[in-house]
Amino acid sequence: MSKESDAEAEDIPDEETAEAEEPAEEESTGITASTDGGSATPIGVKLGSTRTVIALPSEHGSGLRTIQTLTCLASYEDPLTGEEKYLYGEEAATEYPDKVQYMLRSGLPEDEDRAELTKQFFNSVIDSHEIPEDSVVVYAVPTINNPAGVENLREVIESSAIGGRLIESYPESLCGSIPAVGDGLEAVEEIFVALNLGSTNFEASAYRRGEQLSPYRTGAVTGNEVDRAIANYVEEETQGRVNIDTNTAREYKEQHADFVDFEPFTDIIQQPGGGRHEFTIEWSVMEAVDEYLDEVVDEFANNFLSQLANDHMKVYQLALDQPVVLTGGMACVPGVVEEFEERASDELGREINAIAPERADLAATIGAQRIAAQLADL
Repeated sequence: MSKESDAEAEDIPDEETAEAEEPAEEESTGITASTDGGSATPIGVKLGSTRTVIALPSEHGSGLRTIQTLTCLASYEDPLTGEEKYLYGEEAATEYPDKVQYMLRSGLPEDEDRAELTKQFFNSVIDSHEIPEDSVVVYAVPTINNPAGVENLREVIESSAIGGRLIESYPESLCGSIPAVGDGLEAVEEIFVALNLGSTNFEASAYRRGEQLSPYRTGAVTGNEVDRAIANYVEEETQGRVNIDTNTAREYKEQHADFVDFEPFTDIIQQPGGGRHEFTIEWSVMEAVDEYLDEVVDEFANNFLSQLANDHMKVYQLALDQPVVLTGGMACVPGVVEEFEERASDELGREINAIAPERADLAATIGAQRIAAQLADL
C-alpha cells in the first residue's frame, strides 16, 4: 500500500482561512456530539477526475486537515509472492507511468471495472490516512447526466469504511460555492449562478436556496483541453524541438498560468541519444488559458444563460444581480476572476461581478465538509 507521504496532507488553520474556508470550531459546522454520547467526525469528499481531496477536522482541534492525491491507481506483482499489489496517487503516476489508470477521466466511474478500481483507490487512501469510520460523510457529485455513473460513485463511497453515521451527496458546484460566499453555509440560502471550471467538464447551474436549477454541462471546454493545447503550443513555439505530455503541460499550467503577472519560464529536457536541451516558454501557456476563458464566457453567456432565462426568468434576473461564483481547478489561475468579469460584461452588455473561493482546488471538499458538520449536528 502507498504510505501517507504519497498524498499531500495539509492542515488549514482557522486564522489563515477564516474569511473563505474554515469556520471556528465552536460554530455549528465543527465536530459535534451525537445523540448516543459519541462524536461523529464530519468529512467532506471530492473524487475528482484529476485529484481527490478529503477534508476533516484536524487532529489538534483547530482548522481542517486536507488530504490531496492524484486520482489514479497502478497494480504490480510482488516478485516474491506473486500477489497483486496497488499503488495510488503521485507514487503510482511516477513509478508506473505506462500502467497507471485514471479511473474518473469522464468525471464518474462509468462501468463496473472502473467502479472496482475506484473502490480500490478510495479504500487505499482511507487506510493510508486512518480516516475514522465513525463519521458523517458528504461527497460532491459533478453535474453529469449519467445515472449509472452517479450510482457507481454512490456505491464506491457507501461501500467504504467511512460514513458509519451518515452519507449524503450534494452538487459539486454548490459545495464549491460555499467557501466563496461566506464563512458558514450562507450559500445554501442565496440565489446565484455557479460555474464549475473543472478538468473534465464545464458545468453551470443556478441555485435557489440550495435547489439546483437549469444544470448545464459541456465536455468541449475543460481543463484537460487546456493541457492538450499547451502541449501542442509548446511544440509549435519550440519549432518542434520539444514535445511534452499532458501531465507536464498540466504542471506548466498550474505553476505558471497567471493573467496578472505571467513571466516566461525555462525548462530542460533530456534529448534522445544524450545531451540536454534548455528551452524557454513565452506564450504557449497563456495562449491556451486565454482561449479557454473566451470559450467559458461564450458558454456562460450564449448557452447557459439562455437556457436559464427560458426555464426560470425570475431566477435569471435575481441571480445576475449577485456575483457569479467560479469554482473548480481552472478558477485557481491568478486573475481569472477579474478577466471573467471583464469579458462576460463585454459579452452581455451589462456589469457582471464574480467571486471565487480562496482555495478553489479545495473548495468543493471544504464546502462538503461544512455540510457534513451541519448534518452531524442534527
